[in-house]
Amino acid sequence: MQNEPLELGEISFNNWYIHTDKMAEVGFLAIARRLPSLVGQALRMAWQASPRDTLATVALSLLGGVFTAFGLLATTGVLTALFSEGPTPDRVMAALPSLALVGGAAVLRTVTQAGAGWAQSRLSPQIDRLTEERLYGLTSQVELVAYDDPDFHDSMERASSRGVSVAGSVVTYAVDVVTAAVGIVAAAGVLGVLHPVLLPLLLLTVVPDAWAAVRSARMRYATLYALVPANRRKWIISQLLADRDPAAEVRSFTMRGFLLRMYDAVARSQQDVMLRLAGRQMSTRLVGEALGGIGTALVYVALGALLAIAAIPLAVAGTAVLAIRSGQTSLGNLMYAINHLYEEGLYFTDFLDFCAEAERRVQGPRPAAAPDHFECITADNLTFTYPGSDAPALREVSVEIKRGEVIAFVGENGSGKTTLAKILSGLYEPDTGTVHWDDTDLRQVSPDALRLRTAVIAQDHTRWPLTARYNITMGTGKGEPALHAAAAVAGADEVIAELPNGYRTLLDRRFKDGCELSGGQWQRIAVARGFHRDADLLICDEPTAALDARAEHALFERIRGHADGRTVLLITHRLASVRYADRIYVLDHGKITEQGDHATLMSRGGLYADLYTLQATAYR
Repeated sequence: MQNEPLELGEISFNNWYIHTDKMAEVGFLAIARRLPSLVGQALRMAWQASPRDTLATVALSLLGGVFTAFGLLATTGVLTALFSEGPTPDRVMAALPSLALVGGAAVLRTVTQAGAGWAQSRLSPQIDRLTEERLYGLTSQVELVAYDDPDFHDSMERASSRGVSVAGSVVTYAVDVVTAAVGIVAAAGVLGVLHPVLLPLLLLTVVPDAWAAVRSARMRYATLYALVPANRRKWIISQLLADRDPAAEVRSFTMRGFLLRMYDAVARSQQDVMLRLAGRQMSTRLVGEALGGIGTALVYVALGALLAIAAIPLAVAGTAVLAIRSGQTSLGNLMYAINHLYEEGLYFTDFLDFCAEAERRVQGPRPAAAPDHFECITADNLTFTYPGSDAPALREVSVEIKRGEVIAFVGENGSGKTTLAKILSGLYEPDTGTVHWDDTDLRQVSPDALRLRTAVIAQDHTRWPLTARYNITMGTGKGEPALHAAAAVAGADEVIAELPNGYRTLLDRRFKDGCELSGGQWQRIAVARGFHRDADLLICDEPTAALDARAEHALFERIRGHADGRTVLLITHRLASVRYADRIYVLDHGKITEQGDHATLMSRGGLYADLYTLQATAYR
């Protein structure tokens, strides 16, 4: 039904403002206290990206402020000479030395500002590269179970969608804050020298704008932060509508209308939130600008009063006007930079927080070296629970795998077979229990070192948008003989022989001259990838899911022939394939309920016998 209410899972529109109240509590003083930390973090990152360009940017910005102050002070000499008594030519001649100083200061300020801008523009691409490498270096290194945690996904979404992209902007605005602050100090110093009363007048013109800018930034961040789950859901739906993989099913199940309704529901609610935000921001800006206008009027009233009581001469008043205008410009630039630094800094903080969280999820150095081989793998009392789940996926599981054996894990969907295999291969770590390769506890071994000695042929293997060669070798570079041998054992050599450019063919039709393979052909490439690893432990997780009966039989014959002293762990629902396994473990709801060879398990009449008989009956 077209009017049926949509279930949108984790998105509850009523909770989109869950962080708004918390952010609204952050006041101007709290932001002011946070700015030095933001500037420091940004400049540290800039220094990591390029010490030379960072130093040049800051030094030239400081010099620009010095020349600004010098030019303003020299202006007093010009105005004093011009406002003195005497013939106009004499007054102009008297003003020329000071005028030359003003011109020289202006030229030097322009040159230094241009140099600072050049150095600053060099920083941005270097910072972008640095932050992207840091982000993707961590996302590819965190423990695999992090990807089963929805909180980690939200944090990663904030960091990757906005946090990385704003890093360069944060540094730019941080430098702008420093530059504008130098300009303000220069103007304030001049006003302080001219008359101490003039200094407080500078603040009246910009404090209201500062309040409005910070409040507006806080509103925007709070809203966008709350919309992260919605953005992620909208992106997922857009992929279903525009990606190649689901395109056929979208059409065959006539999903277009349903998905568009779901997309529209999320997009319209998101749009309503953003429209309300625009109205609130406009009201805040109007109040700030109105108060700023009142402040400017008070400044000129105060200057008129000082002139009226002869507290300052006319030349000093003229210089004060210029200094105030310069200070206003610098303060305006400062508030603009602070506004954007604060707003972008919130997203930048998301990036930094994610990096800190990801670093905590990266396993530290392990003292033990990975064994070159093993005689026996022993898993004892393994328990494992996925993040956010109440029920353990594995409960006190113990298995033993001897070198050269073919071991099978069987059971119904959700019984824990793949989870157990991932623990044995070092992809997951158990909550409790241990895994030993002979006497070596795998908790003491680097996971990467362990993974070099294991190979996984997965049902949900990745279809890498790389050449056929790299889809098998994965960049290991073992040479042509190893490549061709692995392809031949898996039957992938027949697939590659039909490709236009052989092993150099790009296996992705989205690119020019790219080719697409069928599911069964991809399966053979994945099997070749596992064989090419030439590992001590070969884990085959439903390796024949996309193969026809003849190809399936041939593959299992190849796996048995390829084992040749290696240890093979086979996970499959097709029980005819495990008849010749040395030992079969039957899992049910995370527990091992039966173990033994095929004949033993059939004689017991348990779950294995029931499943095998059901499948065998279907073929009679």
